[in-house]
Amino acid sequence: MSRRVVIGRYRFKSNIYPSPAAGLCRDYDAQPHFSDLFMAAIHITDIEAAINYWREKKPSPDGITLAPELRALAEVYALMVFHHEDEADEVGFPPKAWDAWLAWYQSTPDTPCIAICSTSQGDDECKGCGRSFDEVQHWPSMTPAEKRATWRRITMLDKAWRFNRYAERAREAEPVWPDDEPVPAEPADLPR
Repeated sequence: MSRRVVIGRYRFKSNIYPSPAAGLCRDYDAQPHFSDLFMAAIHITDIEAAINYWREKKPSPDGITLAPELRALAEVYALMVFHHEDEADEVGFPPKAWDAWLAWYQSTPDTPCIAICSTSQGDDECKGCGRSFDEVQHWPSMTPAEKRATWRRITMLDKAWRFNRYAERAREAEPVWPDDEPVPAEPADLPR
């Protein structure tokens, strides 16, 4: 099993996994089943993204004061940096930080699917999105942290069609929010 580090009331997960002979692997090339991992963990880059989300959503009125969501996430982030950890167990999150992280998570695309699923044709890994057959099948029942861990793995591998051949299709599938400003047309596109 992976080594867990308990720091105060937070539990952090290290990157040490048992050998492939034990059923898990040390790198992203082999595809462990998501439930083989002891517990889902949230990567520090996701916490950074959540912090930036809240900084934009609730900017500091005086340049010093932080919104409660930012303060909760910043506490977890600071402890991770101090202890040189890059992942934190989802179970070890304080409730306010978890709620703030979940609010950011809900603003991200849920699934990496681009509607080209080669697992339905018998592939162990989907050529379209990069998920394993088990990840595709169990996606609706996975926790948000498990989904983000899958997103991180397929993004790091960067070999699925969603990241190269069909990147345009993936961008079209991302939600457009009513408060998003439309992109201005190029001068060449305007009617004369």
